[in-house]
Amino acid sequence: MPNEKAGRNRTIDTPVSEGAAYLEHCIKIEEPILDLGDILDKTVLGDAFEVLKHLPEESVDLVIADPPYNLTKSFNGKDFKKMKGSDYEEYTRKWISLVSPLLKPDASIYVCCDWESSLIIGKVLKDSFKVRNRITWQREKGRGAKANWKNSMEDIWFATKGDKYTFNLEAVKIRKKVIAPYRVDGVPKDWEETEKGNFRDTCPSNFWDDISIPFWSMSENTAHPTQKPEKLMAKIILASSNTGDVVFDPFLGSGTTSVAAKKLGRHYLGIEKEEQYCLWAEERLKMAEKDKSIQGYVDGVFWERNVLRKPLAN
Repeated sequence: MPNEKAGRNRTIDTPVSEGAAYLEHCIKIEEPILDLGDILDKTVLGDAFEVLKHLPEESVDLVIADPPYNLTKSFNGKDFKKMKGSDYEEYTRKWISLVSPLLKPDASIYVCCDWESSLIIGKVLKDSFKVRNRITWQREKGRGAKANWKNSMEDIWFATKGDKYTFNLEAVKIRKKVIAPYRVDGVPKDWEETEKGNFRDTCPSNFWDDISIPFWSMSENTAHPTQKPEKLMAKIILASSNTGDVVFDPFLGSGTTSVAAKKLGRHYLGIEKEEQYCLWAEERLKMAEKDKSIQGYVDGVFWERNVLRKPLAN
């Protein structure tokens, strides 16, 4: 008999045998799509390398890609094997060559990676896009290492199709606690005095240390082995797209990109080849119809970790 969850465990792990209602919302694409509007706000069940060939060119405003890192990893019982660097570069060039034509002239692309695959992905991106920055974010998870430094950071490459692109700075400023408030003539200078404390809204850097990896008591958590946090995707979506834009994820996993896009008023489209993960994505999208909260993003503001006096919304 399977172990029952602890009372506060909210992990989404609905098996395929019980999730037919969610899988019915997924679609398959096996022939060219002339108008992306015909398939928007859907989860596509299929292999990205095949599906991408059928999508219309210059139809996407923002791509967020989280491809398998060059590590041996099991996804729903199927292994992704670590390759030689040259083979992973070829793998990366293949999917980027299929994604690149889909971007509108003013579109942006963000690619997630670990420190090792980052060296390859950054190099490949420069051949097709204008690389703008490399973001590093703190995972706060992972096993310690006895003979090396613990890997607690990951990278996200930010690139654009051209010189014109969306970047909404005001939407992604971080609210930080002011430790030593400075006043001029008794008036706060560059900070705000509130009932919750003294805060300053600061420009975001390319190092993000305010992200919490989903854990078992959070409503966004699933049993996917490499799930990204909604707050992470929300930062990217708010910065590099506008309301009503199309956000596309060719390696959707458990659906975080689509869920964050839906909560933030964007159209979404994601491709995932594992039926189990498509199910969890659709289950989360259904949940998002009633709960649009994003942990760490409250009242339209990204809060520095652990500075709110009240619990952050899940």
